[in-house]
Amino acid sequence: MRLLSRKATCNTHGQDSSYFLGWEEYEKNPYDHIKNPSGIIQMGLAENQLSFDLLEKWLANNPDPAGFKKDGQSIFRDLALFQDYHGLPDFKKALVDFMAEIRGNKVTFNQNNIVLTAGATSANETLMFCLAEPGEAFLLPTPYYPGFDRDLKWRTGVEIVPIQCTSSNGFQITAPALEQAYLEAGKRNLKVKGVLVTNPSNPLGTSMTRTELNLLLNFITTKGIHLISDEIYSGTVFSSPEFVSIMEILKDRKCDNEVRNRVHIVYSLSKDLGLPGFRVGAIYSNDELVVSAATKMSSFGLVSSQTQYLLSALLSDKKFTKNYISENQKRLKNRHRMLVKGLEKGGISCLKSNAGLFCWVDMRHLLKSNTFEAEIELWKKIVYEVKLNISPGSSCHCTEPGWFRVCFANMSEETLDLAMERLKRFVDSMSEISSHQMMKNSRRRSLTKWVFRLSFDNTGREPEDR
Repeated sequence: MRLLSRKATCNTHGQDSSYFLGWEEYEKNPYDHIKNPSGIIQMGLAENQLSFDLLEKWLANNPDPAGFKKDGQSIFRDLALFQDYHGLPDFKKALVDFMAEIRGNKVTFNQNNIVLTAGATSANETLMFCLAEPGEAFLLPTPYYPGFDRDLKWRTGVEIVPIQCTSSNGFQITAPALEQAYLEAGKRNLKVKGVLVTNPSNPLGTSMTRTELNLLLNFITTKGIHLISDEIYSGTVFSSPEFVSIMEILKDRKCDNEVRNRVHIVYSLSKDLGLPGFRVGAIYSNDELVVSAATKMSSFGLVSSQTQYLLSALLSDKKFTKNYISENQKRLKNRHRMLVKGLEKGGISCLKSNAGLFCWVDMRHLLKSNTFEAEIELWKKIVYEVKLNISPGSSCHCTEPGWFRVCFANMSEETLDLAMERLKRFVDSMSEISSHQMMKNSRRRSLTKWVFRLSFDNTGREPEDR
């Protein structure tokens, strides 16, 4: 008799991906500039630690919310006892206003259309439960966040069909790629229920163009399917082009309710505010049935009332949010510049990007061969020898070997400098080995020619093949 469920014993969680394996190696030997200076530096974690001082300063200046007080009086009992899966109205209002502010107030959000979840992970899975049956499919452009294999598929039974994007156009979505993915799903007898995109992209660090967004809207309108826009990195856009939300495209095109109801947004405070430990995510949908179903499902992943109360006060402080958004983007831009310059010193380039907490780095020239086996071989050297945990493109389902996601916002400037020094030494050593091998090959060819000439001179004819 089976003692555990199939779900408990299945191996479809994705934990054996190189994305997660790199984390495991880091946890065994984490870098610390004093305790373990030769340890592995974590560059596989998309975490924003650049603006904690702004948050801590606000907390110091506003002790009541952090102490669960209102007008100097404790409301701890009320917060500890109250838990409604609809969420605190004040927090939902503050959250939708913050989402609008990030988008330059070009669009507005209705707090009645938002569902609170325990992070974007929960939000994406909840939408899968709401929009698709087990065995149905969503199309995702490659490369995509490795965690989606877990978030979208593991418990829901929903399938992912990749939209194959390439470096030839900066990995942008094209109409032929969309149609090809749709046809591929049909060949696999999978009913397509929608498309899911991350905007800005994880792992590319680029915001989607208006052309791509319009293309997506045309596609889902023609096919009669859903579109999920995961906009968890919307507040991290630090340079042009500026961020354009799918909500702005819907507004500009004056889309009817039938189309609007099939477009859903996922958001979280994990990246823009750097609060992944608070587990605050959200679904925004114009479809009342989706909002109702997702709200009921949110019982399995609620945001604590204490967290909502604290963040309601913080996000309602417009002077703070305006300064935070601006300053955080400046810091991200400076740190991004540091990484790009550090890579350039090692002869490594990356995709031009304008958002996110990472760069999409091109190491194809360091591969022994143009294969994913060679990519993993290089990745292992970088993890075990260089002691940097980065994410190989194959873990993101990239179609081209040799691309890597490298994070830059979860460490100090000194640690980033050290990481770049390590990488440069490694690349230089590879160049020396390559040059040495070329010299050996050149000598071998010269010796072969000398033996050939000597043999020809002695016999008067060419040597026989043996």
